[in-house]
Amino acid sequence: MTSEKRSAWLSRNIIILGLVSMFTDLSTEMAYPVIPLFLRNILHAQPFFIGLIEAIAESTASILKSLSGYISDRFKKRKLFIFIGYTFSAFVKPLLALATAGWQVLLVRFADRFGKGIRTAPRDALISDSAPQEYWGRTYGFHRAADTLGAVLGPFLAFLILGILKQNYRFLFGIAFIPGFIAVLLIIFGIKEIVPKTRMAFKFSFNKLSRKFKIFLLVMVIFTLGNSSDAFLLLRAKEIGVSSQAIPLLWLVFNAAYFIWSYPAGVISDRIGRIKTIFLGLFIFAGTYTGLALAHKPIYVWLLFGIYGLYYGFTVGNQRAFVADLTDREIRATAFGFYYAALGVTLLPANLLMGFLWQQFGFQIALYFGSGLALFSGILLLSLSNFFSINKNLRGAE
Repeated sequence: MTSEKRSAWLSRNIIILGLVSMFTDLSTEMAYPVIPLFLRNILHAQPFFIGLIEAIAESTASILKSLSGYISDRFKKRKLFIFIGYTFSAFVKPLLALATAGWQVLLVRFADRFGKGIRTAPRDALISDSAPQEYWGRTYGFHRAADTLGAVLGPFLAFLILGILKQNYRFLFGIAFIPGFIAVLLIIFGIKEIVPKTRMAFKFSFNKLSRKFKIFLLVMVIFTLGNSSDAFLLLRAKEIGVSSQAIPLLWLVFNAAYFIWSYPAGVISDRIGRIKTIFLGLFIFAGTYTGLALAHKPIYVWLLFGIYGLYYGFTVGNQRAFVADLTDREIRATAFGFYYAALGVTLLPANLLMGFLWQQFGFQIALYFGSGLALFSGILLLSLSNFFSINKNLRGAE
């Protein structure tokens, strides 16, 4: 890529937002994987309560994403909500080190996800405001790659710290504050506010969201019904024979593949279109679920988790770029909020359905169900390519 093309999309905002997400995810992933162990082994919480904490935390984030996106568009502010959201998460996370009861961990997780809910939609809108539309695929891909690099480094640092400090969870939670604080400083001194330039005054109604956006959201909701928590896949890996000690390394393999492919997949979508690229990701998802249903040796699990990272790389960033493609600038943060809220709410029945199918009919039926819905959604999306076409000059929204 020439320096002129690179400078056209790799603006200061894009670089800083990538670093902010990297440091924040590093902080989060240092703490998150060991929170269940801390609750169970130190605070003696019951499994149901541990599940309740995560359900409340993620539901909070999903609901707030729609609200913060609306407010961000209403007042034409991005940086303020990004700052509040990341700061809130950074400063509440180390409070885990002081927790002496399960309900205190619940409050911290609630507050952490509260921050995530506030920042996500305005941040993703600012990304699209900071780069030309023809480069949105690689722009969102770059951001996902930076974010996922943090997800790779976080568990690795936690592994080292816990090994040195002999499983001192509280000290780890305190250390996790440092990268989160660095992220806040980057926001204050690095991010430039970009006010959406539009002649239209903000006046939102659901009808202002385009039909194309609504159809795309519907297809993604159908897919999400079969896209349950990755915790089920880790349980399946354990069933096949991957040891408990190796599970974090297996997750590292997944995140490494996700990191490696996020940016190239964004470049691909800029060239061949979002629809084809997202379809490829859904096809990989279907193949991974089918593979895990049939696998009987740990070696296959390691290979499949590496492939599973490709699914994330090909879909997550490009889905966000496509949301930006399908929405008007003055309501883009609101659209992102609706998108995240709809998928977040759908995850609840998705997880319940996966658990029910797994318990009643076995892991193979449950995984085949997820695979089937992914394949159906991908084919449906591909069949609507002409419907989603925006204009002949827009390579990124085929």
